[in-house]
Amino acid sequence: MNIDNFKPAIVYTIYIASTPEKVWQALTTAEFSRKYFSGFAVEAELRVGGAFVARAPDGSVHISGEVIECDPPRRLTITWNVNWPALVEKLGPTLVTYEIEQAGNAVRLTLIQAHDRPIDDDILSGGRQGWPAILSSLKSLLETGEALVIKMQPPQRMLDALKKLGIATP
Repeated sequence: MNIDNFKPAIVYTIYIASTPEKVWQALTTAEFSRKYFSGFAVEAELRVGGAFVARAPDGSVHISGEVIECDPPRRLTITWNVNWPALVEKLGPTLVTYEIEQAGNAVRLTLIQAHDRPIDDDILSGGRQGWPAILSSLKSLLETGEALVIKMQPPQRMLDALKKLGIATP
């Protein structure tokens, strides 16, 4: 996979009163991710070519992918494939990159969602709604010890756009 062909579609930056090591651990372990990621458990083999999985609360695989770049605790790039039939086939792979940088007494966490082809804004609305909630909950967990509980469903406009493409969703 040539990551040079991927262009950012969604970019979010958040500042967290924490350390790069703690942010890295929160992003890469099931123990932390279950708390801020609505019960989803991240499992990552932290090496280039390693597996990346996010399991739903029932244990099923919701996201699967591969580690493309791994530079603890500074940068992690993974493929992020939602387990919906035909999604990757029709929309291509998604790359998610986490950049972690010390910023004074805080950490600057930048998330980049990139694609190798243009993606309709209606489809991107899912990430544009979900990523801020996930990152805000992560920030709250690391700063206060309590994650935010944000109940969300995929945006209807995203589901409608996927349906038009013939992509089945749960």
